[in-house]
Amino acid sequence: MERNKYVIFTAAGSGTRMKASEPKQFLLLGGLPVLHRSIFAFVDACPDVKVVTVLPKEHIARWEELCLRYPLNVPQRIVPGGITRFHSVKNALAKVPDGAVVAVHDGVRPLVSPALVREMFARMENCRALIPVLPVTDTLKSVERTSDGGLKATGQPDPDRSRVFGAQTPQMFLSEELRAAYELPFDTAFTDDASVASKYGIPLSFIEGERKNIKLTTPEDLEIAKLFI
Repeated sequence: MERNKYVIFTAAGSGTRMKASEPKQFLLLGGLPVLHRSIFAFVDACPDVKVVTVLPKEHIARWEELCLRYPLNVPQRIVPGGITRFHSVKNALAKVPDGAVVAVHDGVRPLVSPALVREMFARMENCRALIPVLPVTDTLKSVERTSDGGLKATGQPDPDRSRVFGAQTPQMFLSEELRAAYELPFDTAFTDDASVASKYGIPLSFIEGERKNIKLTTPEDLEIAKLFI
């Protein structure tokens, strides 16, 4: 039996590096809030996908206002975020039933293509976890920060660029397995859902990501996104 499809949008961060007057997920990008564009990409790909949106508790009312001002006719469950991304995703997973495929996507990656979303959901018929990655193109150096904020060589060999890839979202899992993984004690090494799943023992599969699927973190990122659209 085909599994239902869920997507959790993580949008509970404050986004201080964006230096904006409100959270970056609410900033306008081509006339629409960033988070709207992220949601629309999934709905365009899979009209029956069920949406869970994680937001800072103090900004939920603002999101509801934006959904009225820029009509978002998509049913969604709104979940207050936790003290870290780990805790936010754990809160959201409580709204996702067993027996589903669940995608976890950064709410501030608005340029993910519906084609990638569709392909990933299709591939989840034959794997337990699917992560989009891109090869690193820059030459890598092994350095560390000094006490005065500078940089120095570690003395270790430089990483082999051919074996280093950057992870993106959405990251997809079987819902019952990801929920079980999130029962692990919090660890600062959990920088994404794949790291939690891997620690629990879920085998990871990978798919080529997209260069345009950037995460909006700084004002420069927002300007690049405007050029893309």
